[in-house]
Amino acid sequence: MQGNLPPEAQEKIEELQDLQETTEQLAAQKGQAETSLNEAKTALEALEDIDEDATMYREIGELLVRTDYAEAEESLEEKTDSLEVRVEQLEKREERTREQFEELQEELQQMLQGGGGPMGPGGPGAGGE
Repeated sequence: MQGNLPPEAQEKIEELQDLQETTEQLAAQKGQAETSLNEAKTALEALEDIDEDATMYREIGELLVRTDYAEAEESLEEKTDSLEVRVEQLEKREERTREQFEELQEELQQMLQGGGGPMGPGGPGAGGE
């Protein structure tokens, strides 16, 4: 079907596909960051139940390195803060990409309905797919 479309419409379809792929990648990254954030928060909560004199280790690559309570707590708090910022950034980027996708989709629909290009910036679509 794309072979019958005008070049402008084909370009918009390619842009839509790129935006959809970007949105999916951002959603996957956000999911991974949220998982890491939840794990860090859970570890921080578990740390509250541990005696401050307990022997603790933290994982660095494939090694376990001895650490003390204060270092473990500080490290987890920093990780949590960093991951919260990362998740927030990814949510904003994902939202912007989705908005761009929807705008481009509207432009394409108007183009395919014979408008020849985008109508008004805030004009509602006249139905369609």
